[in-house]
Amino acid sequence: MEKELLWRASGRGSKKQSLQHATITVDTLGKIQERRNKKAAINTSRTRAEKTKAQGEYTELNKLVERSIRTDKRKYVEDLAMTAEKAAREGNMRKLYDTTKKLSGNHRKPKRPVKSKEGKVVTNR
Repeated sequence: MEKELLWRASGRGSKKQSLQHATITVDTLGKIQERRNKKAAINTSRTRAEKTKAQGEYTELNKLVERSIRTDKRKYVEDLAMTAEKAAREGNMRKLYDTTKKLSGNHRKPKRPVKSKEGKVVTNR
């Protein structure tokens, strides 16, 4: 819940970014910020020794961030799967359909407009 609120508070980006951002927890965002700071330390280092030390720290932190993002995404997908299973048990087909679409990541627009039996366009999407 807090990760979604964090994204909505920033109010920027596309739907794809918001979906990716919704999978990341606040703890992981903190690690990402630390990684950015280490990257800045690499770029501002004055000697080769400082730079190699900073690069080693950055590499370790980068591995932690990637691992954390993977676990967050796995947890997000498992939560969606549990939601889909619950919706299927309850017979809530709308929620099941929406959750399945989120899991599949298949968001395509229809090629032609939907028409009624009389031939009038129902929607322009």
